[in-house]
Amino acid sequence: MTNLTENSTVEQLIEADKKHFIHPTTVPRTFLEEGPKIIFSEGEGVRVKDIHGKSYIDGVSMLWNVNLGFGQKELADAAHEQLTKLAYCSSFYGYSNELAVRLSEKIASLAPGDLNAVFFTSGGSESNETAFKFARFYWDLKGQSSKKNIISLKRGYHGATISTGSATGIVGFHNFSGSKDSDIIHAMPHLVNAEKGDKNDPDYKHSIRHIIDTKGADQIAAVIMEPIQGAGGVHVPPEGYLQAVKQLCEDNNILFIADEVICGFGRTGKMFGVDNWDVVPDIMCVAKGITSGYAQLGAVLLTQEVRDTLVSYDNILGHGFTYSGHPTACAVGLKTLEFIEKNNVLDNVNKMNRELQKGFDYLVEHHPHVAKTRAVGLLAGFELMQDRDSNTPFAQSIRAARHIVDHSFDNGLILRAADFEEQVNIVAVAPPLIVNKVEIEEMISIIDDALTSFEKTL
Repeated sequence: MTNLTENSTVEQLIEADKKHFIHPTTVPRTFLEEGPKIIFSEGEGVRVKDIHGKSYIDGVSMLWNVNLGFGQKELADAAHEQLTKLAYCSSFYGYSNELAVRLSEKIASLAPGDLNAVFFTSGGSESNETAFKFARFYWDLKGQSSKKNIISLKRGYHGATISTGSATGIVGFHNFSGSKDSDIIHAMPHLVNAEKGDKNDPDYKHSIRHIIDTKGADQIAAVIMEPIQGAGGVHVPPEGYLQAVKQLCEDNNILFIADEVICGFGRTGKMFGVDNWDVVPDIMCVAKGITSGYAQLGAVLLTQEVRDTLVSYDNILGHGFTYSGHPTACAVGLKTLEFIEKNNVLDNVNKMNRELQKGFDYLVEHHPHVAKTRAVGLLAGFELMQDRDSNTPFAQSIRAARHIVDHSFDNGLILRAADFEEQVNIVAVAPPLIVNKVEIEEMISIIDDALTSFEKTL
């Protein structure tokens, strides 16, 4: 066996990658045959370089998480300072550390309503898994232990643990290894009229309200949803939807969980996605942008009432993670939030939203297959359709979104396709929140070229 060093060749790295590194959310057989699509080496601002020195604009903030871009020295310095002072300490058994306490207080000060208490995790899946446990535990403490079911939405993404993978409304995550939480129920998303009580809605039987009516509110612990669905295709809810679901939950004594893992910390132009609709959830899950991807950190926020119920428990809380309240990660989190406020990042998001909308308008005008463009802050996407006027999709054999993503990649722009549903071709666009006008225009130019290339194949 050859031990790799910093002087190893690219070929040696690729072979070692194929042999030793099992990649998440990747097709194993294809990877074994083709190896890594890219080996990243460095990043600065909104750009990354591969091991060959080729530069790319990161048009999706890696996994929607590198919100402040790459090479932010302030964040690195915060990590370095804490690593040299106290790299790690436990939060079990009542142990604490200053950074976790300060970050808890800071997050609570930014959160809507009375979301005043914070439980730290290492990422989004852990945050949503924790929310499910806390919701069920809350009802146990309230003497309503039958309330175990969680309602989630089709096309939603909530993680890849057994429970969060079940809650994810993308079938591929349900079938893996037979993992399934039988107390997760899926509803059709964004049925405003049905959730308000209109039983004549043609999709009423697939609504959250119908599930509650048929299953019984005494069986439902919580409803979870992303304010804007991310991985499922950047689906923006119709006006009034979040308010209708929140009211439905209140009327039926059900907790409302907002999955803010992607939307949180400025992605939508407001600090949290729910702020766009003035909705206060009972439980809110965050991760990703809390450290801009510079450290592994997530959190679950609880309202005062939920928190007060949980802390009335006089036995050990049988839940926790080794890295809950990790001081170095919390130091990076504090510096990230400081950076967002100090540099008026939300203002930039809203300005760049307007530039991105202009770019989308240009693409619609010049390319007949571009349809249903949408952007809230810098969480954006568009669809590709055979005939947008009649809402006719491309045949399943035509992987339109994949063509745009692959062609853009070859020309130095990383995008993401959401094409897991039949005849659905969605391209997601979500650059770092520090992106500027020139970089937005460069992204649009590359997409423009990719669309022209695609049209020549038809």
